[in-house]
Amino acid sequence: MTRKVAVLDDELLVVRTPEEFHRAPADYQKMLISQIMINTEGELSGGDDYTMVFLPLAPNAEERQVCAERAVEEYDHYKIGKRILADIGVDTTYMEQQSLDERNLFADQGLHTCTTWAERGVFSYIGEEAALLMIREFADSSYKPWAEAVRTIILDEKVHIAHGARVCRNLATTEEGREQLQAALDRLWPTFVGVFGNPNSKRAQLAIRYGLRQTTNAEARDQWIKTVSARAVNLGLRVPSTQVG
Repeated sequence: MTRKVAVLDDELLVVRTPEEFHRAPADYQKMLISQIMINTEGELSGGDDYTMVFLPLAPNAEERQVCAERAVEEYDHYKIGKRILADIGVDTTYMEQQSLDERNLFADQGLHTCTTWAERGVFSYIGEEAALLMIREFADSSYKPWAEAVRTIILDEKVHIAHGARVCRNLATTEEGREQLQAALDRLWPTFVGVFGNPNSKRAQLAIRYGLRQTTNAEARDQWIKTVSARAVNLGLRVPSTQVG
């Protein structure tokens, strides 16, 4: 009979292969799968966002092309997560048969229902920064196949944010554009904050213990707020208030 040996609290956990993953503590396995699943689902939905939501809003062919290019990258990110999960026995193919609304964790908050080009810019410049912040932590993951896989994703996500920045800066040159950006930021801000989850999550603290994350939900949220607040002010916008839990 195979017996699993506990990992002591003062030990560093490093998991190098799928085989080692199956010998890791059960709660480690559960948290890692959940983490990669959420990110992988988000990447697939991101591709749908660019093709189904953002591209129809694009004002010209150039911007349509950029949206299409970003969509290709998002779908590729999904395939990366799909491969990592398949290696540990998790199949995500069912996600590909779902609609964006069925897959969307934030459907009731309108995250994937942007209706203006300003919202499209804010989504990438402000919102995707939250995703990048978390993905950067995954690059130091104790599960080495995941840490190595996300490095390509990080490079692409920086380009996505840069595209959003360009959209926002172009709009911010006029009073009308700034008003559009402010309305977009006010509407989407609570949803962006919600991405970080419960600021007092014990699960996040355990993820840090296992080397799956480096910050708590509250620390990640505060770091994001500091970064994107400077961006908003630079655009001439007012930073929405945040309810701190």
